[in-house]
Amino acid sequence: MGLRINDVVPNLDLTTDQGSFKLHDFIGDKWTILFSHPKDFTPVCTTEFGAVAQLADEWKKRNTQVIGLSVDGVEEHTKWKGDIESYSGAKATFPIIADKDLAVAKALDMLPANAYLPDGRTANDTATVRVVFIFSPDKKLQLQLTYPMSIGRNFAEVLRALDALQATYGKPIATPANWTHGQDVIVALSLDNEAAKAKFGSIDIKLPYLRTTKFPG
Repeated sequence: MGLRINDVVPNLDLTTDQGSFKLHDFIGDKWTILFSHPKDFTPVCTTEFGAVAQLADEWKKRNTQVIGLSVDGVEEHTKWKGDIESYSGAKATFPIIADKDLAVAKALDMLPANAYLPDGRTANDTATVRVVFIFSPDKKLQLQLTYPMSIGRNFAEVLRALDALQATYGKPIATPANWTHGQDVIVALSLDNEAAKAKFGSIDIKLPYLRTTKFPG
């Protein structure tokens, strides 16, 4: 059974280019993004790791840390970071999980239990290891995005989704389509009109089931 939204992520043992530790210890009290890749030294993945490196200040502003995963070893990760930094012009300060035994990929349901790395393997052998996970500080999965090999991830969208998660976390609100930070939010149906007005001051009733209010943050 795979990991589902609001499940607590398994407290996996991680080996990275920055040492070994438990996943829960790494998460600590921060929001955490884990983004995975099927192989080091591949073109799309290099651009993606570079994009993450360039967003270092944005992650920090949001009390968020990032950790990569690739189905290669620590030595390969260390060498690959040189290429990532050369391409992106930004330091790749985040750790990258070494998952040559596929233990993390299987535990997070990115690969089937019988998956293995064949001799002379290519990225296509682990193609489904292209996932973004966002974990909240309580170690629960809040969002999961899976991409095919040919599509580079849009980390501006990951950042937007992170903003929406943080804005709505533990609050009776939701965000509409294409929401960006600071825009009006949707009032949860758990509040009737009077309770919503008492909590938010005013609401805009667009439909009986669609009510908005100013972003309370």
